Amino acid sequence: MNQGSPASAPPLAQHWQQQLLKCEIVRQSRSPHHRARASAMASRTVAKSAIPITNPNQNPKPPPEELLLSDSSPLANGNASHPSSTVAPIAEPPRPRSETMWTSLDMGGVGIKNLPPNSGLFSFTFLANLYLNHNGLHAIPPEIAQLRNLELLDLSGNALTTLPPEMGMLVSLKEFYLFDNQIMSIPPEFGTLHQLQTLGIEGNPLDNSLKNLVTKDGTPALIAFLRDSCPVPTPPQSRAWIPLITSAEQEALPTSTETISVVCYNILCQRAATVRLYGYTPSWALSWDYRRELILSEILAHGADFICLQEVDVTSYEDYFLKHLSDAGYESVYWPKSRAKTMSNENERRYVDGLATFFRADKYQLIEKHLIEFSAVAMQREDFKKTEDMFNRVLGKDHIGTVCAFENRETGSRVMVANVHILWDPRFCDVKLVHVALMVEEVEKMAERFVKLPPRLWPETNGNVVDGVDGIAELSSFSSSSDPSSPPPTSSSLPSSSLPPSTLSSSPPTSPLSRLSARRQRPKPPIYTSASQIPLIFCGDFNSIPGSGVYDFLSTGTLKKDHPDFMGHVYGKYTGDGLKSWLGLKSASSASSPSLELLPTTNYVSSFSGVLDYIWYSSSSLSVNAVLGEVDPVYMNKCVGFPNVHFPSDHICIMAEFQVKPPKETTTTTTGKDGHGHGHSPFL
Repeated sequence: MNQGSPASAPPLAQHWQQQLLKCEIVRQSRSPHHRARASAMASRTVAKSAIPITNPNQNPKPPPEELLLSDSSPLANGNASHPSSTVAPIAEPPRPRSETMWTSLDMGGVGIKNLPPNSGLFSFTFLANLYLNHNGLHAIPPEIAQLRNLELLDLSGNALTTLPPEMGMLVSLKEFYLFDNQIMSIPPEFGTLHQLQTLGIEGNPLDNSLKNLVTKDGTPALIAFLRDSCPVPTPPQSRAWIPLITSAEQEALPTSTETISVVCYNILCQRAATVRLYGYTPSWALSWDYRRELILSEILAHGADFICLQEVDVTSYEDYFLKHLSDAGYESVYWPKSRAKTMSNENERRYVDGLATFFRADKYQLIEKHLIEFSAVAMQREDFKKTEDMFNRVLGKDHIGTVCAFENRETGSRVMVANVHILWDPRFCDVKLVHVALMVEEVEKMAERFVKLPPRLWPETNGNVVDGVDGIAELSSFSSSSDPSSPPPTSSSLPSSSLPPSTLSSSPPTSPLSRLSARRQRPKPPIYTSASQIPLIFCGDFNSIPGSGVYDFLSTGTLKKDHPDFMGHVYGKYTGDGLKSWLGLKSASSASSPSLELLPTTNYVSSFSGVLDYIWYSSSSLSVNAVLGEVDPVYMNKCVGFPNVHFPSDHICIMAEFQVKPPKETTTTTTGKDGHGHGHSPFL
């Protein structure tokens, strides 16, 4: 053994070896338009009007059909149950491709000294690959953040000392080369580059702590460090209410006008709020303890009459929302998704998400509640039973909807509130339509039952109180309420006489004598002679954009049997005769225009931004006073996506206030203490 031989150096990590190899390749690309010329030589035997420059570090992509079906696709490796920062809930239309289309631009080695902020380069938002290597650039303008589709950016061999924080908006970047510059630090805003595989830092006087992260654990470790240590940005301006009636109309409203306010919110369940799905969000901001406080404070601040929540798992409902909202005077109805009733593992069952509908107990009495299990309802349809598509596509989904019927304790007026979370997967547009059609039919049936019920509590002319309905009717779409296999509702959805005091309103109890006296002073409630006269609010996460089959059906009440969203599949009468409904629904956010939504987005992630959540209402019995407006646009322009430190879900909370139109048979209403029928009004 040679005692004088030096100790062997530890082997380099594989990812660092790859970075050094890429660095050498880039250093050999100093000549003008090196990549373009190399690509031209490789393609010179093929006659084309434009020669594409390919990304040498990108693996060949399979066709879209293979990507959706392969085991390595995002939908096959565990993301299929929830959309994410890289898997959108809506399928984007394929980009048109032609021989003249190009997505790469090579401006390397041409002696560029300056990139002005108004450069036309920043209008090329279609670019996937941009080479600005080996020029004389001393700075990069923030406007480069407009190139949101970039997957490869090479800024090597320049004289850069700093980088603009706005480059953190380039969330599609996978390869980002900064070799051979004078960069000493990386902006913490780069922590949002969650898809970045290689950050080329070799040849820079980078801070040792940052360089060691990359050399030891790779680029993802550096991005995670930057993400979790990034300073909290300035919060957005408060969302403003958008009035949908004029000042003159406000003044003309009778003092007895009854209002209903509704919040709809997909809160992002615990199991889906992970760094794997939302890689741009600080890990501490994804924690449930942090997010739940923001969610609760927001919905309580609105003080709505009804709060419809989606993606509420059993644990979150029972251990958190039930307690805190009960203390605030709300009662509730909750059901988890269908699979919860068949799971033997209690811990796993408690993380199954579902639907929660909270209502102000001092204002509304729950009359009836109805669980709709779409797969079970589909099984009961004679026209579905023999279709192959129903077995292969519909029955495997355990999505649910709920419908509740209420009566106003003061006025006796009625309202139905439906809550739903529709399947997200863009490969199943047909199933989305089927689920919504089934839901609409169940709502119509419930309305027809509800109109036949006498008022629950109202005084006769002789002053005696008549109890029209005893207890709360609980219905299931697949069985009677006595079926032991049906998922049990939680305690807060049972008759109030069955509830412990902690689950009721936190307001001081009113004595039976005072309640009886108040009832004797009230006039008779409205008389409903038709199911269409009962106000209906139908809200949820529909995972469907304006212009989709779901949106068109709900907004018009009809849909052709051969609509493209049926995707050629067969679903009995739905695809034989088309869809029809008499509900007469309108979207609260499109009250001023039949097809234009006032909110530009309700779901905002790096892979998608658009409207998926709606509050639909029966236009014959309700009109919209106001809707909660959009998130601060200035803030949004600097935000990669939700959730983040200010927004605890990938969806935003939407809210609307309605005024009730009394049925024509009666004009009698009762005025509340505030002169507006006891509704929380942001606006009247």
